[in-house]
Amino acid sequence: MANRTDLIASLGKGLRVLESFGADRPRQSITDVAAITGLDRATARRCLLTLSELGYADYDGKFFTLTPRVLRLGTGALAALPLPQIVQPWLDQLSEQIGQSCSVAILDEIDILYVARAAQRRVMSIGLMPGSRLPAHCTSLGRVLLAALPGTTAQEIVERSNLSPRTVHSRVTAEEVLAEIARVRTQGWALVDQEVELGLRSLAVPVLDMRGRVVAALNCGMAAVPADPAETVATVLPALLKVQDGLRRVLR
Repeated sequence: MANRTDLIASLGKGLRVLESFGADRPRQSITDVAAITGLDRATARRCLLTLSELGYADYDGKFFTLTPRVLRLGTGALAALPLPQIVQPWLDQLSEQIGQSCSVAILDEIDILYVARAAQRRVMSIGLMPGSRLPAHCTSLGRVLLAALPGTTAQEIVERSNLSPRTVHSRVTAEEVLAEIARVRTQGWALVDQEVELGLRSLAVPVLDMRGRVVAALNCGMAAVPADPAETVATVLPALLKVQDGLRRVLR
């Protein structure tokens, strides 16, 4: 572990400012950023103006928005990870086989981070791609990843999450979500039916390495038809498990 004298505090503050932006907070004032990051207003202002000067943010005199230049940071990091390179051919083949969009994601605090995707048709109202994020507690990918954690760790993440309902089918209490995670832990897969968005159903399984450790999650997203979700499980789960088995043989 590095000594504190080896660390650049200002870099850490700048990264906190970058992370404060998201799909629900695309435009922020200095006051907004200070409140979210816990930085004082003067520090938040300096960080934001630095990002603007370097081309990572636009400033209209009141609000800051991130620019596409920020994508260089994320796409560069994703490209350096071996996991996306390994799973992408498997995703492409699976997506063609079943005619549905397929994704692989990892857990990043309370969110899932998409690292690879093969899209067939757009089912969600938002476009997903490597680098996209969604809450872990209400997604099939997230529940698989949370189920792989010790129970107390998964509970802490769920309790930190925003459990506001996205649809009438959403689980809205920590107890309900944790019960679903316990079910996933027992059965080895997660089905989420219209909890993230009406008309969307997804089925996920863990991605395991050669030692049996969960390193990511794999899912297929589809329209919520047929009406009985059990039919989706019967149709799609065998294909997911086949890919799971194949990846386990190549992931070290």
